[in-house]
Amino acid sequence: MLSETLKILNKEGVKLDKRKGQNYLVDGNVLAKIVESAELSKKDTVLEIGAGIGTLTIPLAENAGKVIAVEQDTKIVSILIKRLKELHITNVDVINGDATKIELPNFNKVVSNLPYKISSPITFKILEYNFEFAVLMYQLEFAQRMVAEPGDSNYSRLSVMMHFYANASMLFNVSKNVFLPKPKVSSAVIKLTPKNEVIIDKFLINVTRALFQHKRKKVRNALIDSFHEIGKFNKDEVKELISKLDIELLDQRVINMEPENIRKLSTELEETMDRFDPPKNMNK
Repeated sequence: MLSETLKILNKEGVKLDKRKGQNYLVDGNVLAKIVESAELSKKDTVLEIGAGIGTLTIPLAENAGKVIAVEQDTKIVSILIKRLKELHITNVDVINGDATKIELPNFNKVVSNLPYKISSPITFKILEYNFEFAVLMYQLEFAQRMVAEPGDSNYSRLSVMMHFYANASMLFNVSKNVFLPKPKVSSAVIKLTPKNEVIIDKFLINVTRALFQHKRKKVRNALIDSFHEIGKFNKDEVKELISKLDIELLDQRVINMEPENIRKLSTELEETMDRFDPPKNMNK
C-alpha cells in the first residue's frame, strides 16, 4: 500500500502537506480493521471526511451502498475522481469542499481518518446530524480526552461535552509508523454513537469552560477565577452568587465532577443569577 500511494503521488506530482492534515494511512491491516468496525452493508450511506486519494474510500465503496467522500484539496480531488473511474467505482459522490463549512448530504454512518486540525469542530458538527454511528480516527491524545472519565488526568471539557452528545468508546490504537508522511503523534480509532434529543445550552457550555480552566481546583475557586466566561459581575458579586449554591458541589474538585453534576451546578447557577439582586453597597 505504501508503494502504491507513493507511485500515485509521484506520478501526479503531489507533495503531501502535514499542515493540511495530509497524513495518509498506508497499512492494509489497519484499514481492514476500520472497515470491519463500521459493520457496513449495501443499505449504508457512508460519509467520509478527508478522503484523500481514496485509500479508505475504495474499500468503503466496495462494502457500502454509497459513499459521500469530502475532500478540500482540489488537486487531490482530481486524483480521487480519476482513480474511481479507472476502478469503475460508481457509488461514490465526491465533494470538493471544507467539511466544517458545507451542508452535508444525508448519511447513516461516518467512517474517516480525520484531518487532526479539524477534529473538534467536525466532530461536533456531525453530531448535529441524524446517523447511527461513526468510526473515526483521531490523534491519540484527543481520543483519550474524548473517552476520559471523572478523576482521569485526561478528563476535560471535551470529555464532558462528549458525555452529553454521544457514547464514545476506544476501539484500538494506531501507530504513527503506518502513515505517510509519518506524524509526530500516535492515533486511535473511536466509535461514536450519538445520543437522541441532546439539549446543550450555551450557559452549560460556558460553565464547563470556566470550570476546566482550573480543573485541579475546587469548583468554588474555579468559578471565582473564571467567572468572566459566564457573566459580567465583580468579584464580590461572584462570591455572593456562589455562596448560594449547593456546598457539596462547590467542595468537589473539578476533575472529579460527574458531567451530570456539572449540569446540575449550571442549572442552579443560572437560576440564582436570574433572581440575583446584589446589595447596593456591594458595588461601591
